[in-house]
Amino acid sequence: MANEVPHTDPRLRAIALKIKNLRKNMGCKSYETFALDHNLDRKQYWRVENGTNITLVTLLKILDIHQLTLKAFFEESET
Repeated sequence: MANEVPHTDPRLRAIALKIKNLRKNMGCKSYETFALDHNLDRKQYWRVENGTNITLVTLLKILDIHQLTLKAFFEESET
């Protein structure tokens, strides 16, 4: 995948990929559009989807957007 910043921890990469897939499954092709539409910082959201800067506060905001609980997010995850 172009422009991705590699990360050594596969668990973080899996979380980032899951977040990216949630956006795409919502029908939003562009991370920039998603970020702007949901009042998220565009650069920070790019970092989240690329597994380089996932804070708990941002994760919770993203889960709220997708109407997911932490439990549901991680139960459905392979991490």
